[in-house]
Amino acid sequence: MRRLNEKDIIRLFSSKLRLNKRIKNENDDVAFLPLRHIMSDSISADTAVIVLKSDMLVESTDVPPRMRAWQIARKSVVACVSDMSAKGIEPPYLCLISMGIPSNYSKGRIADLATGFKMASTEFGVEIVGGDTNRCNELVINCNLAGFSSCYRPIPKRNGAKPGDFVISSGLFGYSSSGLKILVNKASARRQFRRTAINSVLKPEPQLIFGTSMAKFFSSSIDSSDGLAASVYELAKQSQVDIILDNVPSAKDIEQFAQHNSLVVKDLVYYGGEEYEIIATVSKTNLEKVRRLAEKLKLKFYVIGRVEKGKGRVSVLSQRGTRLHLREGGYIHKFTA
Repeated sequence: MRRLNEKDIIRLFSSKLRLNKRIKNENDDVAFLPLRHIMSDSISADTAVIVLKSDMLVESTDVPPRMRAWQIARKSVVACVSDMSAKGIEPPYLCLISMGIPSNYSKGRIADLATGFKMASTEFGVEIVGGDTNRCNELVINCNLAGFSSCYRPIPKRNGAKPGDFVISSGLFGYSSSGLKILVNKASARRQFRRTAINSVLKPEPQLIFGTSMAKFFSSSIDSSDGLAASVYELAKQSQVDIILDNVPSAKDIEQFAQHNSLVVKDLVYYGGEEYEIIATVSKTNLEKVRRLAEKLKLKFYVIGRVEKGKGRVSVLSQRGTRLHLREGGYIHKFTA
């Protein structure tokens, strides 16, 4: 069967994605779209701020076993949407996607990649406006996302945590690391836990509603795709404060899964990565606002610690009330030798 060349691939993607008709010259070297067609009504052109995010997915380090082509494509967009969510940047987003595609990829598999991009586009309000393709030894996807905000709407950074703030999380930890242990290392698990853990890896969910609703209350924020420990350390070091974690929400049955497979619970919870949860700090006053809004929107969140004066250290409060140093470290992306 004849392999698709670059123009064939572009035509296939264009037909699958059905690019917005308002995009001009989509078959030319550049594409352009009047901003009035993409920015929300709450943002005027005079006060608009463009927020940019780029993330690269590499097959050998970012694609676990059993992940299908459409899931790979979707995940590449999720990684960018997650960071936008943590900063409260609302859809719609503009997206440019560049891909290195192996020569042995069939037309059907390339079409599945396009399907994954289309799914992400629909799910997260992503307007894919173009990109580039080339031949590569392994699949590489570089997703470039542009969002819009107002100069009057503060965007929480990593260096804004203050002593007295509380540390909150949008969700649980341990499912994705457990799912990777099941997929990569053949760890055993009960049926329901296995299904939930694997699904968290193959079809991750960015915390879009939580982030875009709550970010106005954050003093600092980050997504947890590099692991809980790495994310909290990043906030502590950049803000020059100490963080004490005293109530980390681990996934249900994580302890049983760890014991059954001779794994360490702490490693699964703190160093798992790719959860795409939001970690943020909020003042005491704003914590109550977050609580009320979360209740109204029926969103869950967890208070997992507090901020104190310091120099970038992170510790965990034991059941006996003793502060234990948390080792700094993050998720290591590696699936093949």
